[in-house]
Amino acid sequence: MKPGRRIKVIIMGAGGRDFHNFNLLFKDDDRYDVKAFTVSQLPGLGERTYPAKLSGSRYPNGIPILLEEKLPELIQRYAVDEVMLAYSDLTFDDVMEKSHTVLKSGASFRCSDPWRTMVNSKKPVIAVCAVRTGAGKSTVTRKVCDLLLEDGHKPVVIRHPMPYGDLERQVRQRFASYEDLDAYECTFEEREEYEPLIDKGLVVYAGIDTKRVLKEAEKEGDIIVFDGGNNDTPLIRPNLLITITDPLRHGQELTAYPGFLNVFMATVIVINKVNAARPEDVERVRGNVRTMNEWATIVETASEVTVDDPDLVRGKKVLVIEDGPTVTHGGLPYAAGMVAANKFGARTVIDPRRYAVGELKAVYRAYRHLADVVPTLGYNERQVKDLEETIRAARCDAVVLGTPIDLRRVIKIDKPVVRVGYEVKDVSSPGLREVIKDFESSL
Repeated sequence: MKPGRRIKVIIMGAGGRDFHNFNLLFKDDDRYDVKAFTVSQLPGLGERTYPAKLSGSRYPNGIPILLEEKLPELIQRYAVDEVMLAYSDLTFDDVMEKSHTVLKSGASFRCSDPWRTMVNSKKPVIAVCAVRTGAGKSTVTRKVCDLLLEDGHKPVVIRHPMPYGDLERQVRQRFASYEDLDAYECTFEEREEYEPLIDKGLVVYAGIDTKRVLKEAEKEGDIIVFDGGNNDTPLIRPNLLITITDPLRHGQELTAYPGFLNVFMATVIVINKVNAARPEDVERVRGNVRTMNEWATIVETASEVTVDDPDLVRGKKVLVIEDGPTVTHGGLPYAAGMVAANKFGARTVIDPRRYAVGELKAVYRAYRHLADVVPTLGYNERQVKDLEETIRAARCDAVVLGTPIDLRRVIKIDKPVVRVGYEVKDVSSPGLREVIKDFESSL
């Protein structure tokens, strides 16, 4: 490389961590020239531009956001020196496959040091992260907030960003009501995370500029609760890092990227869903996490599933709708909706694939493990309509909503609806109650 020449970089992302890493590592560093972001995992997010207004003075035309499938071509076109991986919910095999694609195309490949991409807070921070999507991170976040509220604190939640819409409007977002969700035109994935927190009277912040988001959140609360995205590492440096593991998918605490880093860095490791897992699988997880982290406190929690009207499930033919990310890139074949259908005695769970239309059909082709549930695909207007039409076409007695949001607020459902609730409960000593008490005593 010639002296003085900037290092040409592509950031591989999925709309979130990639923009955060750009802001912290590249935006104001004259040594680098970011040629493009690539996007994967989520449909409809490619072929955009990261706005010039957010890119800084060195990028007057903004930065293109292109599909990851074009990566080899982009490396050649821009004579790229280095590609940074900046998204989550991968396995070690996935990471090595991506590394192979980059290296054989002539560029270097790297992942970022999680500590270098954490922003420091003036307030105490509890970060809740996970080994994989669907482990129960969101329910633990809610439990932590409940415990803090009981003790007289004013927690403010910062959610890992999900900037899937107008990026200039998503630099700093504040959510305190359903009207805020509507105003920001939130996707279903965003609503799934924000609605349950808003229902508890909590203020939630999110956005591309983590430093600005944090500065605003610090004005409103005495403790920051960072709710991690998928199995990503914290964007804000925590005083207490709680990592959720899933014994129904034992072994992934060792092989999920970057979830294994959350295990390694954790102050507290939660083995969730012990009421649904085999005891030997709970012990496997316990043994696995101890190989990486000898000092963390390990607690066990149960994930309890309820429905608002059991009579609409018992003996009925039902359509199950699940939290989208959990059953797509999270890799689970089902989630709380299917658990509820079985627990409360559904006669039949129908196969939704025969009724799928539009982009939902493409989702079933892309995620072959999906068969008996409908993911809440809703990243754009077309996908929302496809979901609505699929539900309308389904021949069933009732719809079981395993997603945390009430879809009836945003689409028309012409069938009886059963909403599923799920919360975590301490089943060990120490439990989350003791963990939070110890944290409070250290303040």
